Amino acid sequence: MSLRQLLTLIRPEHWVKNLFLYIPAFFAARLSEPVVLRDATFGFIAFCLIASAVYVLNDLVDAPQDRNHPDKRRRPIASGEVSVWQGVAILTALLFGGTALASYLSREMLIYSLLYFIVNVFYSFSLKHIAIIDISLIGLGFLLRVFAGGAVTGVEVSQWLIVLTFLLAMILALAKRRGEYLVETKGHTFRKALEGYNLPFLDVSMVVCSTVAIVAYLMYCFSPEVTGRIGSEKIYYTAFFVIIGILRYLQLTLVYNKTESPTRALLRDGFLQIVLLSWIGSFAWLLYAKKWFL
Repeated sequence: MSLRQLLTLIRPEHWVKNLFLYIPAFFAARLSEPVVLRDATFGFIAFCLIASAVYVLNDLVDAPQDRNHPDKRRRPIASGEVSVWQGVAILTALLFGGTALASYLSREMLIYSLLYFIVNVFYSFSLKHIAIIDISLIGLGFLLRVFAGGAVTGVEVSQWLIVLTFLLAMILALAKRRGEYLVETKGHTFRKALEGYNLPFLDVSMVVCSTVAIVAYLMYCFSPEVTGRIGSEKIYYTAFFVIIGILRYLQLTLVYNKTESPTRALLRDGFLQIVLLSWIGSFAWLLYAKKWFL
């Protein structure tokens, strides 16, 4: 097995999703504290290992279906480049390393990490075949990342963060299903849950979740609790980047049909990257400027 095959199997490009572990500390304006940043980084590494174990598990379970997919049939296990036993060995090593690091960090971190893996075991073997349940579990996976980030840094996760994280994850999951549905309509059958979806439902669901996400973010921006904690009422300016970012993602999905892989869309679309960095920069200025310059 080559290094290229190993990297393809563990999907390090998808580790960007685990940056959600930093979100609780970031919004609490504590990410500049060395201890908090260190613990969040160790938590990120632990979750990356466990997430990669989940990707290997998915490839092991999905190999027969992946062979019918125009892109996924090139994955190492589906193509036969990596044997089943090699896949099991890699999965075991990743899971052991991730849970060992998580247990070292805190008991709560270990609980959320194991819960994430267990949820994905049920997802891989059965629940991913049930429409709506499948995308809801993807949303739960992102929530567990945020809860783990709060646990490892000792930061309480706010109700706003929970709602917004789930809505964002649902938008990404719906976009992914839409991309898969378009491939299926071309004659490739590889996911049973797609029987419970069609293009009008997926399009409307994405628009609904996007609308609710924007409204929830605006409510967050004008919340007295949030403006009081941040010490500024100008937080609503960041909403412009959120609205533009969501519109761009909808454009990529509904107009250009480019979001079967949300991670790939984020890593390859310069427009989306600029908007995301602008949002992070503007929020960081509001949260950390007083600490850095006063």
